[in-house]
Amino acid sequence: MRKKVTVVGAGNVGANCALRIAGKQLADVVLVDVVEGVPQGKGLDLLESGPVEGYDVNITGANDYEATANSDIVVITAGFPRKPGMSRDDLLLANYEVVKMATEQAVRYSPETILILVTNPLDAMCWTAYQVSKLPKHRVVGMAGVLDTARFRTFIAQELNVSMSNVTAMVLGGHGDTMVPLVRLSNVAGIPLTELLDQATIDRLVQRAREGGAEIVKYLKTGSAYYAPSAATVEMVESILLDKKKVLPCSAYLEGEYGIHGLFVGVPVKLGAAGIEKIYEVQLKPDEHAALEKSSASVKELIDIIKQKIGS
Repeated sequence: MRKKVTVVGAGNVGANCALRIAGKQLADVVLVDVVEGVPQGKGLDLLESGPVEGYDVNITGANDYEATANSDIVVITAGFPRKPGMSRDDLLLANYEVVKMATEQAVRYSPETILILVTNPLDAMCWTAYQVSKLPKHRVVGMAGVLDTARFRTFIAQELNVSMSNVTAMVLGGHGDTMVPLVRLSNVAGIPLTELLDQATIDRLVQRAREGGAEIVKYLKTGSAYYAPSAATVEMVESILLDKKKVLPCSAYLEGEYGIHGLFVGVPVKLGAAGIEKIYEVQLKPDEHAALEKSSASVKELIDIIKQKIGS
């Protein structure tokens, strides 16, 4: 029997996730969206691409969650997108309600599922899904670091005019302006980045990585990024479904790792069939640890706002 993935939200990110999952023939896909006709129409359109693209997975659309029953993975992309001048944090309370409802329904029909969160503000939405779902922590994971790292790698490769596949980088922390690109552990074919670029250039690339999402929002004006976010999400889906055990930077629930308790923060994890199978604790320099503490504090601020709202 083929695997089954539900994608909640049939907008640009969700539809592209479905397209990439189908293209890799990873699983049958159910697209769910509250807007009547949109998931059904996009699902049928994607299905009809199969004879041309050569994939045989089934793709369906629905407005309710009954069709999602027994999903191996549920990817939650639903929510309000950022607009120019809007931070991820501005989305907090609006998207809290969206993610809460989606999580309740998804887990009702797929109690053994693994949840992958994409909705912003990402780390706070992971916490929301974890609290609502009551799933064990290894089965709730957020897509952020894979995307942030991809952006950082892109900018490094562009700057040096080298293959992106030769660039290795790592980004820790919350998904936002306080993310922590670890320059010390970034390299090109094993050559440390600090030997290839001067500090001013590195600082410029780090800042561009932090503002990577906002840069695209500024160009698009009426939406946010979706090609790279969907690619990053599907790398995680693939690692879980095929039990690849890739080590990827993802938002994970920490209980003392890096000195952080009770928050979802981006760290390197091993993703396999069970979800998060290991959290890797990198030995950080004092300045790196301080930056990670600052980033986690900004995540905690958002959680505190949610707690005040729900009265817990």
